[in-house]
Amino acid sequence: MNTLLLSLSIVSVTLVVVYLLEKQENKWIKGFLQWVPLILFAYIVPAVICALFDLDLAQGAIHQWSKQWIIPIAILSIMGSLSLRALRIVGIRPLLLFVLGSFCIALLPVVLVAVGNFISADFQQTFSAKKLWTGLVPIVGSWIGGSTSQLVLKEYVGTSEELFLSVLVLDNVLVNIWTLLMFQLIKKSAWLNQKFGLPEAPVLTSTEHEDKSTTNTWATLGLLSLGIALPYMLKLSFLQTIVGLSFLGIIYGNRLRFWNHALCLKLGSFSIVLVMAILGLKLNFSQFELPLIFVLLVLAWLILQFVLSFFTALLFKISMVWVPIASMANLGGISTAPAVTAAYNRKLMPHAIVLAILSMVTGTFWGILTTWLFNLYLSAV
Repeated sequence: MNTLLLSLSIVSVTLVVVYLLEKQENKWIKGFLQWVPLILFAYIVPAVICALFDLDLAQGAIHQWSKQWIIPIAILSIMGSLSLRALRIVGIRPLLLFVLGSFCIALLPVVLVAVGNFISADFQQTFSAKKLWTGLVPIVGSWIGGSTSQLVLKEYVGTSEELFLSVLVLDNVLVNIWTLLMFQLIKKSAWLNQKFGLPEAPVLTSTEHEDKSTTNTWATLGLLSLGIALPYMLKLSFLQTIVGLSFLGIIYGNRLRFWNHALCLKLGSFSIVLVMAILGLKLNFSQFELPLIFVLLVLAWLILQFVLSFFTALLFKISMVWVPIASMANLGGISTAPAVTAAYNRKLMPHAIVLAILSMVTGTFWGILTTWLFNLYLSAV
């Protein structure tokens, strides 16, 4: 069967199943969806199908379509549902929490390698002499900036192709496990807020104050279509497209009296589910070869950055919902950050996208900082 047709079939079946499950009232199904939310279910199902039938659909044209059209639609729609008034009430502290998370991701690998070198000569031989540390820098780029920063940093630091391939697989597995954990954490955030005496995250979007008699669905759809076509006509890069459409969406949503914010939120939510289903086609859980000590270091790195964010939220009295949102904005990016946020309240999705965009824009910078710190440390030992 044609690869594209097969990919479309799997994604379509996934979307139909997701829609049917969403309508179910069965308590067992509802219980299952407490652990595997629909939006994550859409991510896992294509991966499971590909694994069961030994399918390799990671390079199909559907992924280019997703990057070129569907993700921009999701960004423009969701940002078009954003109220600047709602954005202002997020406050400075969640933003500081996010920036601290980025800083920890950039700093921790250097600290962990330094500690490991101090404890064990074998560790030093593995990470320093064999230049295994060059595999850590692209992970910084992947976690904060996404695949673009990851590839830039691979070239910048000179990661070998063999090491880079293994890092890609490890990174893919860990981020997907982390996404599952963050889905569970964000659903427990209200309980954690109550337990630790933290405030709830304020939720306010323009949809709550919208006069439906003034909205124009067709004009909204027309301007959305025009907005999506502009990056293609101007031949903008992916990053330029995301940033440009984000600003355009904010202008649409806050300057046009006829704008249908509720429609944008629904369209954006559907687009995110579609993107997640397409991303699921890329998941590959095949074997990879990396020293165990490398895997353990990355695991420690992942856990420590979360622990630091968790205690920062406690220290500065930040709603616990921002911990998984900030974590996924840093580690998951433009697709998974709003997806995880939707499991709590989809009206916070625009705020997750703002953080994810900030992450994408700054990822390469953080990776260069990590490289500089590694070179500074290694020249001193």
